[in-house]
Amino acid sequence: MLVALVTAQRRHRFLTEDADVWTQNAWDHVPPPDDQAATIAPALQRQRLAPVPDEEKEKYNSKPAKYWDNFYKTNADNFFRDRKWLHLEFPDLVAAAEPEAGEITICEIGCGAGNAAFPLLSANKNPQLTIRAYDYSSHAVKLVQNNPLYSNPPIGSIHSAVWDITSENTLPPGVASATVDIVLCVFVLSALHPDEWGKAIANIHRMLKPDGVVLVRDYGRYDLTQLRFKSGRMLDENFYIRGDKTRVYFFELDELALMFTGGRASSSDKTIRTTEEVTDAEEDPETSVSSPPSHTPPLSDAVSPAPVSQLSADQSAEGPAAVTPLAVIHPNLLAPLSSCPLFTIEQLGVDRRLLVNRKRQLKMYRVWMQGKFRKLTSIQPDMESSGTT
Repeated sequence: MLVALVTAQRRHRFLTEDADVWTQNAWDHVPPPDDQAATIAPALQRQRLAPVPDEEKEKYNSKPAKYWDNFYKTNADNFFRDRKWLHLEFPDLVAAAEPEAGEITICEIGCGAGNAAFPLLSANKNPQLTIRAYDYSSHAVKLVQNNPLYSNPPIGSIHSAVWDITSENTLPPGVASATVDIVLCVFVLSALHPDEWGKAIANIHRMLKPDGVVLVRDYGRYDLTQLRFKSGRMLDENFYIRGDKTRVYFFELDELALMFTGGRASSSDKTIRTTEEVTDAEEDPETSVSSPPSHTPPLSDAVSPAPVSQLSADQSAEGPAAVTPLAVIHPNLLAPLSSCPLFTIEQLGVDRRLLVNRKRQLKMYRVWMQGKFRKLTSIQPDMESSGTT
């Protein structure tokens, strides 16, 4: 289903002539080049030749919260920029914050230091809006609870606690089944082991009200950060360990569709999106390829995406797929994660951007996935039977 989203007056940069590429630091709505497959193949081959040793994988997968605790102890709330762009990406969040919106609960999973929750709270005009922010890093939750806005929100309320989205049949503190209107997952599912996806989706479904929505933004397959990983970082296909020992998976659109709906996305479900300009690639250390390749942080927080202004299912289904390697679906998703479909797709798209380092004449391609999924109300599956495959 193609969905028209709220738009705003923004300056966009569209690359119409190849010769113009070096005149700007960033271009919007840029598909992969014809030779992208030749760039991807050697990068993946290099990574596969020297993966994370089997004896070390358990160390990274058994206690992932430990490494995020270390991350937030080191970086506090200084690493990620506030996600003030969320209201442009997800109009549902804007509607929830309107003065007459009524009683609404937004649950952010993987809240980190509050870089999404607090911008939402600051912009809120709805006295009946409740924001619940959860993370499995106890140190991240402490950062949220120590923020001045937490104890004295201007309008509405906010609550934060430690909770693991992959918990077995356990919802967050203060959340009962079918009581949440909106679940927000920004760069969260990619941090999970594929064996944990089923539990995560089951918990999201359980907490949402009938007809509630989950909003997702995450890393896309063959993003710049994936191709930059060097030896000793690949845990599994498309799944890596960063220099700070946190994990990251890079998704295909069909993987998100399978995860939430049990089926692949149709061509009419997929969209290509245009986005806003970013900071100069030659000045931003997070996007510079000269920075240490062993640590590839979530670069998306260094940019400010803009809303959908063009939707093209044909380009998404036929354009990029024709010049990149055949999409590989994780084996865990080849069988349904639950006994019946849990969600329907309302939005599912690719956000592509070309960053340009004019000084070094380098082109860097960023890829993100974004989706909006609505909880089905006609079928009530046996949630206890859903989980990993």
